[in-house]
Amino acid sequence: MKTNFRNASLFLGALALSTMLSCSKDEETTLDSQDEVLSVVDQQPNSREGDCGYVDGNWSSTASLYTSLPNSGSTVNSSLITSQNSAIASFWGRSAPTFRYVRDLSNPSSTFNAISYSNGKIYFGEAIYKWAYNRDTSNLINVMILAHEYGHQLQYAYGLPSRQESTARAAELEADGFAGYYLRRGYGKSTFASIATAYDAAYAIGDYSTTSAGHHGTPPQRKSAVRLGFLLADPGNSKLSASSFDYNFFYYYNGVLNGTYRMAKPEGVTDEFHNFMMSHMEELGRISRGEMSDEEYINLR
Repeated sequence: MKTNFRNASLFLGALALSTMLSCSKDEETTLDSQDEVLSVVDQQPNSREGDCGYVDGNWSSTASLYTSLPNSGSTVNSSLITSQNSAIASFWGRSAPTFRYVRDLSNPSSTFNAISYSNGKIYFGEAIYKWAYNRDTSNLINVMILAHEYGHQLQYAYGLPSRQESTARAAELEADGFAGYYLRRGYGKSTFASIATAYDAAYAIGDYSTTSAGHHGTPPQRKSAVRLGFLLADPGNSKLSASSFDYNFFYYYNGVLNGTYRMAKPEGVTDEFHNFMMSHMEELGRISRGEMSDEEYINLR
């Protein structure tokens, strides 16, 4: 999910500092049309580190920022996500955004979210971290969530997505595509089966509120977007810049959504790679329409 940063120095007017990090109370951060909110209840953490007494208006008033999570139970290996924040940025040739975990000892389920801010911050909720870790203890799903949020950082930096819709779908599906691209090209997951749990997670957080401003894409569309990103990361294609990714992603995804599978070769790709993509168009269409079984999906190459 992405949010815009507005009206600095207007909210509460004070600055609270901790020894580990700073947390500004004078930032008013407002959600735009792109938010992802789920609900989960989990155990309360029992220690604080780098506590900051206020986050922003997108989180519960009792939530606080932390530089790390306690390394126990379902928070094992949370340091991997912190390091991946730098690794993902480096992959795209950029500096790492500020990364913080959000914890809420009073209302843990309120942290089932991750937010990418236009002023160069990514806040990652403890509850969504635990949910993803419990589904896959390798932390692959959490890496995918972070790569999705970093996709929004790329959108902020380069004025993306190039496709405009009346809902948040275009931006969110492209962020899913950025995540699929990174998992293969940057994180080294060369087979589709090796990231099946991440695709299942993309399905789980889709929605059918297609007329809502915050619509992120249907569950099947989100799965197909991550799959498309994975295909664009094929070693037969040269590494794409963020803007080139945007161009190619929407060129082919427009065909998926419109059911158009005979398409001219876009600029900047070889005949060989275009033919490779054309060979997967019907497959992508079936995924996006929810017509592919889970067994067939997991066994895609």
